[in-house]
Amino acid sequence: MKNKSKSMTIEEIEATIPHRYPFLLVDTMKEIEEGKHGIGIKNVTANEWFFEGHFPERKVMPGVLIVEALAQVACITMLRGIDSSQKVPLFGGIEKMRFRRPVVPGDTLQLEFKLTKQRRELGWGDVEATVNGEVAATGTISFALVDR
Repeated sequence: MKNKSKSMTIEEIEATIPHRYPFLLVDTMKEIEEGKHGIGIKNVTANEWFFEGHFPERKVMPGVLIVEALAQVACITMLRGIDSSQKVPLFGGIEKMRFRRPVVPGDTLQLEFKLTKQRRELGWGDVEATVNGEVAATGTISFALVDR
């Protein structure tokens, strides 16, 4: 049976997935049910590296990085509780991704992943990014967990 834990620190996240600054886009995991469901947090600050070139006159987090942050939450959720040193998470695809509101400096982005289907190393899940309960992005992603 998979365990449900309340949270993960940045150190635990770094021990689980290979991403590092500047591409680690999850600051903490608020909630995780191994292999099934996870909620992560990204605190968006004005000094993020991507704001320099992405609409510097009106700073907006790029949608592709919101999707990447959601994918990282999926990876953390799927790798938590297994020997992550033996697996590499690979992005498979994005479906029906919709962006509903801009994400700007000062926002706390809540990133949620729910596994909907898994066949061996392939998986699919619904994702949603919110700010203060307001939907910023929603869609479906697919991934593969392959041997290193």
